[in-house]
Formats: sequence, C-alpha cells, structure tokens
Amino acid sequence: MEKTMNQTIDSDTTVNDKLSGLEKVGYATGDLACNLIFSTVGAFLMYFYTDVYGLAPMAVSMIFLVARIWDGINDPIMGVIVDRTKSKHGKFRPYLLYGALPFTLLAILCFTVPDFSSTGKLVYAYVTYIGLGMVYTLVNVPYGALTSAMTQDSTERANLSVVRMFFASVGTLIVTYGVPKLSMMLGGGNLAKGYQQTMIIYGIAGGLLLLFCFFTTKERYSVVNEKGEKAGFKDIIVLLKNNKPLVILSLIFILMFGIMSIMDAVGIYFFQYVLGREDLIPTYMVLGKGAVLVGYAVTPLLLKKFDKREIIFWFTVVTLSLPVGMMFLGKEHITLLMILRVIHGVAYSSTGIMWSLVPDTIEYGELKTGKRREGITYSIIGFFFKFGMALGGLVPGVVLSMTGYVANVVQTPQALAGIRAVNGIIPVVLTIGMLVLIKMYPLTEKKCREIVSELRNR
Repeated sequence: MEKTMNQTIDSDTTVNDKLSGLEKVGYATGDLACNLIFSTVGAFLMYFYTDVYGLAPMAVSMIFLVARIWDGINDPIMGVIVDRTKSKHGKFRPYLLYGALPFTLLAILCFTVPDFSSTGKLVYAYVTYIGLGMVYTLVNVPYGALTSAMTQDSTERANLSVVRMFFASVGTLIVTYGVPKLSMMLGGGNLAKGYQQTMIIYGIAGGLLLLFCFFTTKERYSVVNEKGEKAGFKDIIVLLKNNKPLVILSLIFILMFGIMSIMDAVGIYFFQYVLGREDLIPTYMVLGKGAVLVGYAVTPLLLKKFDKREIIFWFTVVTLSLPVGMMFLGKEHITLLMILRVIHGVAYSSTGIMWSLVPDTIEYGELKTGKRREGITYSIIGFFFKFGMALGGLVPGVVLSMTGYVANVVQTPQALAGIRAVNGIIPVVLTIGMLVLIKMYPLTEKKCREIVSELRNR
C-alpha cells in the first residue's frame, strides 16, 4: 500500500482470513433482501403505474427520468459519506441496521394507490419512488463495499460473490413467480389491493433479511489515512479521470441493466397483447430466472479454464437469441420462445461475473491514485446501474406512447409494432453496444494479478 495509507486489522484475523458458511449466507441474504424489493420495482412498477395506478406511459417515463437525475447527486454523496463513516458497528454495516425499516416502509408505499386526485397521485408517485431509490442507495452502496472489509483473501471474495449472486437470483425468481400469483390471489380481482398486500409481505421479508445480514457479518479491517485526509467529491473526479476500466465498466452497467430492465418490464406487454397468452407470463418469467441459476452452476467450471472477460463476451452474444426471436416470432412459436428464454437466462448469468470486475477497478484505482475508495467506487457503479434501470422505464414509455399504446384494449398494428420494438430491436442494439465495450475493457486476469502483486510490494 501507499505510505499514506495504514491498514488496521482485527487481532483475531489474518490477511488470508476465511469466512464461515453462515457469514457467507448472511452476507448473501442482503442481496436477496434488495432483490425482493427492487426486482419487483424493475419488473412490475411500470405495469403497475400504467395499468393499475392509472398514469400515462409518458408520465411514468418522466418519473423514472427525474429519479435518475436525482441519483446523479444522491449516489456520489452516499459514496463520500460511507468512506467517511466511523462507528461502533464499523464503516459499512450500520447502514444495513438503520436502513432496514425505511426500506420496508417505502417499498410498501410505492405499491399503494392513494385516494388522491390525479395531480395528487402523480406527486405521491414521485415522492415514494424517489424516496425508495434514496433508501436503496443508503443500503446498497455500503452493502456492496462490505466485501472489501470482510476478507482480503481473493478466493474467499470470489466464493462470496458466487453465493451472493445465487441468492440475488433466488430473490428475482421469487419476485417473478410470486408477484403475479400473489397479487391476483391476495387482491381477489382488485390488483391495487393485490400489489399492496404482496409488497407488505416482500417488504417485511426484505427488512428482516437486512437485519440478518447485519448480525451475521463482520468488518475485519479498514483502511485509515495517516494524514487524516478525508474522502471527498474531488475523489470522484480523480477516479473517473485516472481509472479507465471503471469508466468502461460503468458504461457496461448502463447497458446491461438497461437491457435487463427493458426486457423485464415489457415482456408482460408482449405476452398479453402480441401473443394473447397473458396466462403464460409467470411461466415465461420463472423459466428465465430459473435458467440463470443453472448458469451460475456452470460458470465456476468455465472460470477454471477461461478468462472471465471472454466468458462475459460470449455469454452476452448468446443473449441476443431472445430479443431477435421476439422481433419475428408469433403465437404459433410459443414453445420456441420459451426455449429461447431458457437459453437467454443461462447466458445472462454472466452478469454475476460482471460484479467481480468492480473490486478489480478499486485496486486499479488504488494503484493509480494511492487511495482506496470502496464507497465512492460502488456509488459510481450504483449510479450507472440505476441509470440503466431507468432505461427500462424511460425507453419503453416513450416508444409505447409514440406508437399509440392504450392500456387494457386491443392494440393497433402500430402499437403492436412498438411492443415488438421494445422487446426486440432496442435490446439488440444495446447488446451490440455492450459487446463493443466489453472488448475495450482492459483488465484481464493476468493484468489483475500484476496489479495485486504491485500493491503488495508497496
């Protein structure tokens, strides 16, 4: 490390500390908690706002856009706060403890239809959605950076990431299968009540899981600056200026989460209006999310033989199969569409590997600047992936509005073409852009080993 930095390690641990199975599972439940709530937002909130809440698609797009603009301010602030935090619970864990309750409450409020005027309902949607995003940032930025304080053993970090992404996928699977079923069952035909009751269950579960994550994890070391120099907003500029891999990875995250959010949000429209098989939506979603778990089982075997960047690239190529199919296939090809959904799901497991690139950029930034800024780095990534998620609302809303979509009626040919475009053409274009960026990403496994070696020598 640089001479300006001092590493403080608990007396009962070593640099090569190992984590217990309970601690790995405990940490992973934090991402399960986040996905129970934010996967519901990503997959169902646009549909809830347009077809249940009663907002126009363009109004929904503006809500998502304004929220992401605020994230541009909110996320970096949180990153700086995290890197300055000192408490009896550590640097990162306090936010899991104190963020659990507001995370639960705002999730429930976000899926509640108030008895307000049209203007009042629009204002309510802005406040609750932006509030939920802020609390998500409060929890998720320190949660992501917590791995750097739990262990310095690179193998343990890799294993921790695998368990984390598995639990995250389980959370998404619970959402994609459970939300449509529960909202119908609990609502008794009243979708507004059904969505609210469903989110009460998911919100409480998410809050309890965050508390479990807090109580089962431990921060074993922290990095202290001997000169007393505090993290600040200037570090964001320094990182983006000197860390090319971080910039490229941020752009990849925009496209990756943009594609994911778009396809999750508009698959419902495709099955309801293009195929006329609304009953198959839960099956379609479960097949895709379940296939991701299969991909996670195969990925560790591939990592033993291939560079993770190459795995990400070729898996991303394979993901093109589903949006291409949705551009051309119709109701007579439902079986083929389901097969493509499974193939897409297995290949999309490469997103799990993508998260393992973030610590690489932290170490690259430390090498170039002499400062290790975990909170700020994760806040930058957090901002860009949430900006990508906003594409899942902004782009479909604009396209559906331009092509004449009207909720709960037989759609015109132009509206059907718009639905096909947001399910097919747009994801294909964004995926091609993502492939170009992956090829530009410079940190191979060999380069990362060289960086770690140099940092240890310092």
